[in-house]
Amino acid sequence: MVFTAICSALLLGGCSFKMPKIPRVHKLQVQQGNVITQQMIDKLKPGMTRSQVAFVMGEPVVRNAFNDDRWDYVYSIELPGVFSSSQLVSLFFVEDQLAYFTGDMIPTAQSEAIAAAKAAEEEAAATDQASAETPAPDQASTEAPTPDQASADAGVPEQASVDRAAPDQASVATVSTSGGTD
Repeated sequence: MVFTAICSALLLGGCSFKMPKIPRVHKLQVQQGNVITQQMIDKLKPGMTRSQVAFVMGEPVVRNAFNDDRWDYVYSIELPGVFSSSQLVSLFFVEDQLAYFTGDMIPTAQSEAIAAAKAAEEEAAATDQASAETPAPDQASTEAPTPDQASADAGVPEQASVDRAAPDQASVATVSTSGGTD
C-alpha cells in the first residue's frame, strides 16, 4: 500500500515536471566577399579610373587571373536554416577606365526608368483595352451643344447671363438672373 502511494505520487508529480531546455547549437551568420550597396552602384560612372572605382567599391577580393580588365565583386550572407543571399557585380575596364558593369544590381536612375517604362506600357495597354471595349460614338453625340441647349440641359433659365471681367482685371464671374438690365 505504501509502495503504491509512493509510485502514484511520483507518477503524478512527473506530469507537472518541466524538462529544462537543452541548449542548441549556435548558428553563426556568415558573410563573405565585398559588401555591395545600392549607393555604391549609383556612384559608378563610365570613364572612372581603376583607383576611383577601388575608392567607391573597394578592391575586389578575388581578381580574374586571366583577364585583368574584369573585376568581380561577390557578396554572400548566410544564416543557416533561416536566410541566404548572394550578389554579384562584374566591372569591365577598357584602357584602365570603367567601360560598363553587369550583375544583380543596376543604378537607381536606370531602375526608375525601367519602372516608368513598364508603367507607361501598362497604362497604354489599359487605354487600348478600354477603347476597344467602348463602342464608337455616333454622329449625334459628337456635336457640341449650342449655348442655349447647354443652359436648357443644366436647368438654367434663358434670361440668365454671365458677365466676365476684362482680361486685365481680376477674373470674377457674376451671374445675373433678372430679366431686365443691370
